[in-house]
Amino acid sequence: MKLTLGEIARELDLELKGDASIEIGGIANLADAGPGELTFLFNSSYKKYLGETRASAVVVRAQDADGCAIAALISEHPRMTWALVARLFDPTPVPEKGTHSMAIVAKSAETGENSSIGPNVVIEANAVLGKNVILGAGCYVGEGSRIGDNTRVFPNVTIYHDVHIGKDGIVHSGVVLGADGFGFEFDPKTASMVKIPQVFGVRIGDNVEIGAGTTVDRGALNHTRLGDNVKLDNQVQVGHGTTIGANTVISGCTAIAGSTRIGSWCLIGGGVGIIDNIEIVDQTEITAMTLVSHSITEKGRYSSGTGLMPSRAWKRSIVGFSKLDELIKRVRGLESRSRE
Repeated sequence: MKLTLGEIARELDLELKGDASIEIGGIANLADAGPGELTFLFNSSYKKYLGETRASAVVVRAQDADGCAIAALISEHPRMTWALVARLFDPTPVPEKGTHSMAIVAKSAETGENSSIGPNVVIEANAVLGKNVILGAGCYVGEGSRIGDNTRVFPNVTIYHDVHIGKDGIVHSGVVLGADGFGFEFDPKTASMVKIPQVFGVRIGDNVEIGAGTTVDRGALNHTRLGDNVKLDNQVQVGHGTTIGANTVISGCTAIAGSTRIGSWCLIGGGVGIIDNIEIVDQTEITAMTLVSHSITEKGRYSSGTGLMPSRAWKRSIVGFSKLDELIKRVRGLESRSRE
């Protein structure tokens, strides 16, 4: 698909400096863009590279447009404009509407108008699909589960029973929603672990995106809940009974233990570990590889662990860590004697 710069400017309400008839067939970064492509200047410090780009046009802030040798679309928020322009050139295929002949749909299940149900999809009894839902090949929708209007589920997603997904969502391949939470109790009589049935489900709000390979477990004493506009990256683990507030964003490989309560508008980096039964307040930012071992009651930015250093320095530091307790006792002793 090709659009003229004039069409893009009108669609996104942007000021255009240059030839409106230039045709754009795609987007790319400053270094790789070529003729017929639109590029972006996100940071003024890279303005010097505008003279080297082969792109046909660029999205820039007004203060960076002076002296620009190619056509420019003026935006005070180039990164947001990037997101909107990328939608215009998104090549993700949209499947045909209807139910594939190799899908299995229970008689009591409901499928909304204009839905697309791919091959080898299984939809169990009393499941409900809204309008314009897309289920990719090999998806499973368990008994009594619900998927809201305009939600897209990519191939090979497993949705257990009693899982509700809101409208306008995106669920990527390999996701498992509603598997049993990790709940066991030790029985001293038999010296074995007794499974705790996970009798509640999963409730997911509107406009939620869940990345590939992510798992959201069902609850034991309450539903596991994801609020509206939550975004989960790939390979995130959400434990049973956890609540994640609206507009919270969680990066890949983060593991959240059960019954944790995470507020709204939180930013959680990759590889974070969060223990069970704690609370994290709204507008909290947690940096990558942090271990959250207790509740966070004041909003702000939190980190744990140690920073990167050369391996030899790290090994010396490890030796020092083992002596910290002894050193603290010696310092306290010196302080006590100095006060005598």
